[in-house]
Amino acid sequence: MVRFVHSADWQLGMTRHFLAGDAQGRYSEARLDAVRAIGRLAAEERCAFVVVAGDVFETNQVARSVVLPALEAMAGCPVPVLLLPGNHDALHAGSVYRTKAFVDNKPANVTVLEPGTAAEIAGVRIVPATWETRKPDVNPAEAACRSLKRSQGLQVLVAHGIVDAVSPQSGEASVLRLPMLEEALREGLLDYVALGDQHSCAAVGASGRIWYSGTPLVTSYREPRPNLALVVALDGTDAKVSEHVVGDWQFVDRRFDVDTESDVDAVDAWLAGLADRRKCVVRLSFVGTVSLAVKAHLDEVLDRHDDVLAALELHDREMDLAVLPDDADLAALGLSGFAAAALDELVARAAGGADVAAADALGLLYRLARAGR
Repeated sequence: MVRFVHSADWQLGMTRHFLAGDAQGRYSEARLDAVRAIGRLAAEERCAFVVVAGDVFETNQVARSVVLPALEAMAGCPVPVLLLPGNHDALHAGSVYRTKAFVDNKPANVTVLEPGTAAEIAGVRIVPATWETRKPDVNPAEAACRSLKRSQGLQVLVAHGIVDAVSPQSGEASVLRLPMLEEALREGLLDYVALGDQHSCAAVGASGRIWYSGTPLVTSYREPRPNLALVVALDGTDAKVSEHVVGDWQFVDRRFDVDTESDVDAVDAWLAGLADRRKCVVRLSFVGTVSLAVKAHLDEVLDRHDDVLAALELHDREMDLAVLPDDADLAALGLSGFAAAALDELVARAAGGADVAAADALGLLYRLARAGR
């Protein structure tokens, strides 16, 4: 039996616009930590190699300051690391894999999977479907599957892209055809298909031999099963796949109904209860109707947690929070003249809940007026 780690979509060099201050640096280091965790996993599970099914780097334009730490992290892996260029880091003349920084510093245990060139490790023939351009006419797996021949040993296809069964509405020319992959498995031309591109871990089809490993560190709110790597055990008649956690950040999207002070307290308690808050990115949306006092309380809660979390965003497109001042609010403000007229305009704009800026302005106005007393 041969064991190996299947990973993909490391996206090294990725930045997120909502990460401010030192959060972006911590997030970038966490991506390297995930690579190191994969190396430890390979050792603990007695794996023969690690294969990365595309998008090792976020782009082909990543800086030397991204490439060198990445190679150092890979050098710490105790087994060979095989890198498949994907759509983000396609293997053309301007590829990151052709740069002086990469070529001069590539450790001996790292191999870039060139098109049409299989790698042989521990009795496994690794067949790459290497991307040579960001937008190929067909998925490189088509040519790789056509070239397959029966082998006395095990054969693994490493490919990248959207599978038609997973995204049937995709208009991409480079979709992977599931029937083609399943036929190669049935005919004994392949023993396993290691996929990249989808950032959530998932088996594809019914064979149990076609998997997306997902990204080892979460990249967006739309990834239900990130932070994983797969250990694959092949013996020629069966493939056993186990999932292992290697990433430790989380992206959380949550919607709350908010009308009263107690509702705001519930938001406060939920935010306080999140684990590893400095590694947590939160996006919130609110539905309801609140007074200026409740809105000010909500703003205070969000400001306080924003200083601790990696990031705290408001999902404006999902926001439906109307701000309607009550008599107590108006008495507390005590405005007259032009200020009162501005208040009336803000109230009218915020009443429907669609104008988030007006609602925020009302909350700020209330807080400032209260602070000046």
